[in-house]
Amino acid sequence: MAARSEIADYFTITELTREFGVSTRTIRFYEDEGLIKPVRRGRTRLFRPGDRWILSLILRGKRLGFSIAEIREILAMYKEPPGEEGQLRLLVRKVGEKRHELEQKRRDIDETMRELDQVEEASLARLAELGVAR
Repeated sequence: MAARSEIADYFTITELTREFGVSTRTIRFYEDEGLIKPVRRGRTRLFRPGDRWILSLILRGKRLGFSIAEIREILAMYKEPPGEEGQLRLLVRKVGEKRHELEQKRRDIDETMRELDQVEEASLARLAELGVAR
């Protein structure tokens, strides 16, 4: 077993699940996807500070609506040329695309709400014509 000072430089899966409010299954999924790569000590997974940071980026990306493939692409840009500049340019482009997608969804929802209002109004008017109480 590693010395305690060495282990203190790592995070356990339990610590990360508590910190980020996710399940161990979620963290294992990101590991299976190759996005994080913990050190193994027997059956124990030990996560480096870099893994913790990447996990925080993955979860942020998921909250923003990015797919695993999109998150992988953004993370890969950071590790390879063109590096941080390329990552930031890609991220700005992806954010713009996501914003456009959400704006379209908002327009679609607004249109659906208008249609529902019209159907409800017409139905209530017809019920009134029939003399049926609401």
